[in-house]
Amino acid sequence: MLDERKTAILRAVVQEYIATAQPVGSTHVANAPGVQVSSATVRNEMAVLEQEGYLAQPHTSAGRVPTDKGYRFYVDHMTTPGRLEPVAQQRVGQFFDTAHGRLEELLHQTTNLLAQVTHHAALVVGPPAQTATVRSAQVVSLSPRMATVVVVLSNGVVENEVIELPIDTSDVRLAAVTAHLQAHMVGRARDRAGDAVPATGDRELDQVCESATTALGRRHDESVFVGGAASMAAAFDTVDTVRSVLRTLEQQYVMVSLVRDVLNRGLTVAIGAEHGIEPLAACSVVVSPVVVDGEQVGTVGVLGPTRMDYPQALATVEAVSDRLGRRLSDGGAVNG
Repeated sequence: MLDERKTAILRAVVQEYIATAQPVGSTHVANAPGVQVSSATVRNEMAVLEQEGYLAQPHTSAGRVPTDKGYRFYVDHMTTPGRLEPVAQQRVGQFFDTAHGRLEELLHQTTNLLAQVTHHAALVVGPPAQTATVRSAQVVSLSPRMATVVVVLSNGVVENEVIELPIDTSDVRLAAVTAHLQAHMVGRARDRAGDAVPATGDRELDQVCESATTALGRRHDESVFVGGAASMAAAFDTVDTVRSVLRTLEQQYVMVSLVRDVLNRGLTVAIGAEHGIEPLAACSVVVSPVVVDGEQVGTVGVLGPTRMDYPQALATVEAVSDRLGRRLSDGGAVNG
């Protein structure tokens, strides 16, 4: 554990480097709140912090920059989630108060919101359908030859798929289809519910049931939505780093594994090499679970350079994950 003076000096270096992206010199740190010692004393303490691995000195400058270890100490001992600025708070609130449409569209728009507020790449991992059970299933007429299948899941998600009807089908016949689906799908795991629907012996009803379960069967995969990737281009000095980061962001499985692993380790922040994905070694990720009725149904996170504003990133991610969880628990949030 660092003593009070070294802690204050490290805090000053981290905060200044986050703000400017320039190596921090002893003169600036000496005048920082909570330090108030001579530049010579600061230089000595910064040298010790460098020896202990909290700071590094680029070859081109006499100033220091934080290392991953320095950021980790800062996050663990010197930060709490900040408060969202009123403008950002209002923006998040308005978004979720007016959000509508299908689940995929809601999650896609949420990544854009996060990216715009934080100026980092944003990722939202959607609810894994296979972990949810079916609460209700309904087939609703759109026209004599078209209908929509609506399924409400135990994690609060509402899915719908448009299907073509084999012949003109009355509302009475669709009500019979709904009753049959309800009887055999409710209470079953989402990814197995369609297999549990037996034939009725009524050719017309069976064709509609088959169309409904086939349409729903296309929606098994856990999905990840990434927004704001372009903002990463301005975050790094070297083209190779930018290219490596952008290439990794396109790999859906890698991003899902990243956020799941971070949360499984009990972390909300993974800094640099801590997350174990080498192409993203210059990045940190801040994540928060999306919870509905006490069950984790997804994840919200931002990915940015290690010199990100951690208090603000934590505050934004927590606010968005909380509002998204509440929106999903409403059910109607993702009706199309």
